[in-house]
Amino acid sequence: MTLFGSVIDVRPLFPRERQAMLDLLRALDPADWARPTICPGWDVHDVVGHVLNDYMRRLSGSRDGHGGAVFADDETLPAYLARTNDEFVRAARQLSPQLLIDLLEHLGPQLDALWAARDLQAPADLNVSWAATDLDSPAWLDIGREYTEFWVHQQQVRDAVSRPGATQPDLMAPVLDLFACALPHTLRTYERPEGTAAHLEVLGPAGGQWSVARRGGRWQPVMTGDRPAARVSMDQDTFWRLATRGISVEEARARSNPSGDPELTAAMTTLLAVVA
Repeated sequence: MTLFGSVIDVRPLFPRERQAMLDLLRALDPADWARPTICPGWDVHDVVGHVLNDYMRRLSGSRDGHGGAVFADDETLPAYLARTNDEFVRAARQLSPQLLIDLLEHLGPQLDALWAARDLQAPADLNVSWAATDLDSPAWLDIGREYTEFWVHQQQVRDAVSRPGATQPDLMAPVLDLFACALPHTLRTYERPEGTAAHLEVLGPAGGQWSVARRGGRWQPVMTGDRPAARVSMDQDTFWRLATRGISVEEARARSNPSGDPELTAAMTTLLAVVA
């Protein structure tokens, strides 16, 4: 097990997640594309345009070596992403829903080929800041982060148009597993005696259990041990929405069961697995 946990290889899942998204989009009525989503100021069309932006940005950067938009003076990463994402979404409003679908279908296999050629243990093209800011990320975590991004945006569209789906355990469980990689970073400011452990349990068909312990001056993933100092349990719907701020920390806490060290349990329910 590494400082980021065990390797999670989501590459075989990209075509299946994308097919579920394309099937969903093809079934939408014209009015559905204008329905508001949980993303402030974005309707369904905008979220789909943003997913297309993610496809194009990764192909341009990771495959073609194109630097893309530059940071403005003193611009933080969250501000940069908010600005450039909004710029693309605004431009994509000129594209028809059918063209968005066509472009996703055309570019998706090219993105799959890019990931397939990657050495999962090699350094990431883009570090995953919500997992660590003082360590370089491995490629598997970078690729996994992209899978979570696509899956979450699909759920946001499904929520907006009241269509369930794409929560089959084999599609959803890796998302939760990857979000749990944020646990050590979430607890980074809490110093505890060597060996102190914290345990997260996510209930449901796609759920799982994850433990971290204080070792060598930092929190690290460990195999589930006995008698953790802190334990938090929540259902799978609560966990993914908390990690992406689809619900507030307060709502997640109301839907969770904590026990043990109150500072650690409070921190665990602030887990964030997106750049914000």
